[in-house]
Amino acid sequence: MSNILAGLFAHHSDYKKLEADLESSGFRNSDYIVYIDDSHHNSQYLASVSVKDQSQIENARDVFNQNAALKTYLFENMGIEQAHYHNIKRFIDARSKAEIHDSPDVKIKASSIGIDSEVKF
Repeated sequence: MSNILAGLFAHHSDYKKLEADLESSGFRNSDYIVYIDDSHHNSQYLASVSVKDQSQIENARDVFNQNAALKTYLFENMGIEQAHYHNIKRFIDARSKAEIHDSPDVKIKASSIGIDSEVKF
């Protein structure tokens, strides 16, 4: 079974250029889906590409990066016929919730010579 490489793209990227780049990289029109929202021009969009092996994954990832992909996700054992927008979005939401995000810098206050800012009893 094939895998799906999904990418979330920035506001300024052009989905028509993405489609042209995917097709010039060897992917057929039936190998990818671009999910766009016509009501919001220049909004973020999502794209899914059916990939079968590591070379296709790297090829699609390169095309995504050239077209300002913010983040890519690889879904194993999923075919293009299962790559409906709501399924992909649900899987991305679950992965995002499971990620451990960087915490802000934590400043540890060490005692100095003399009186501390804390009073100890």
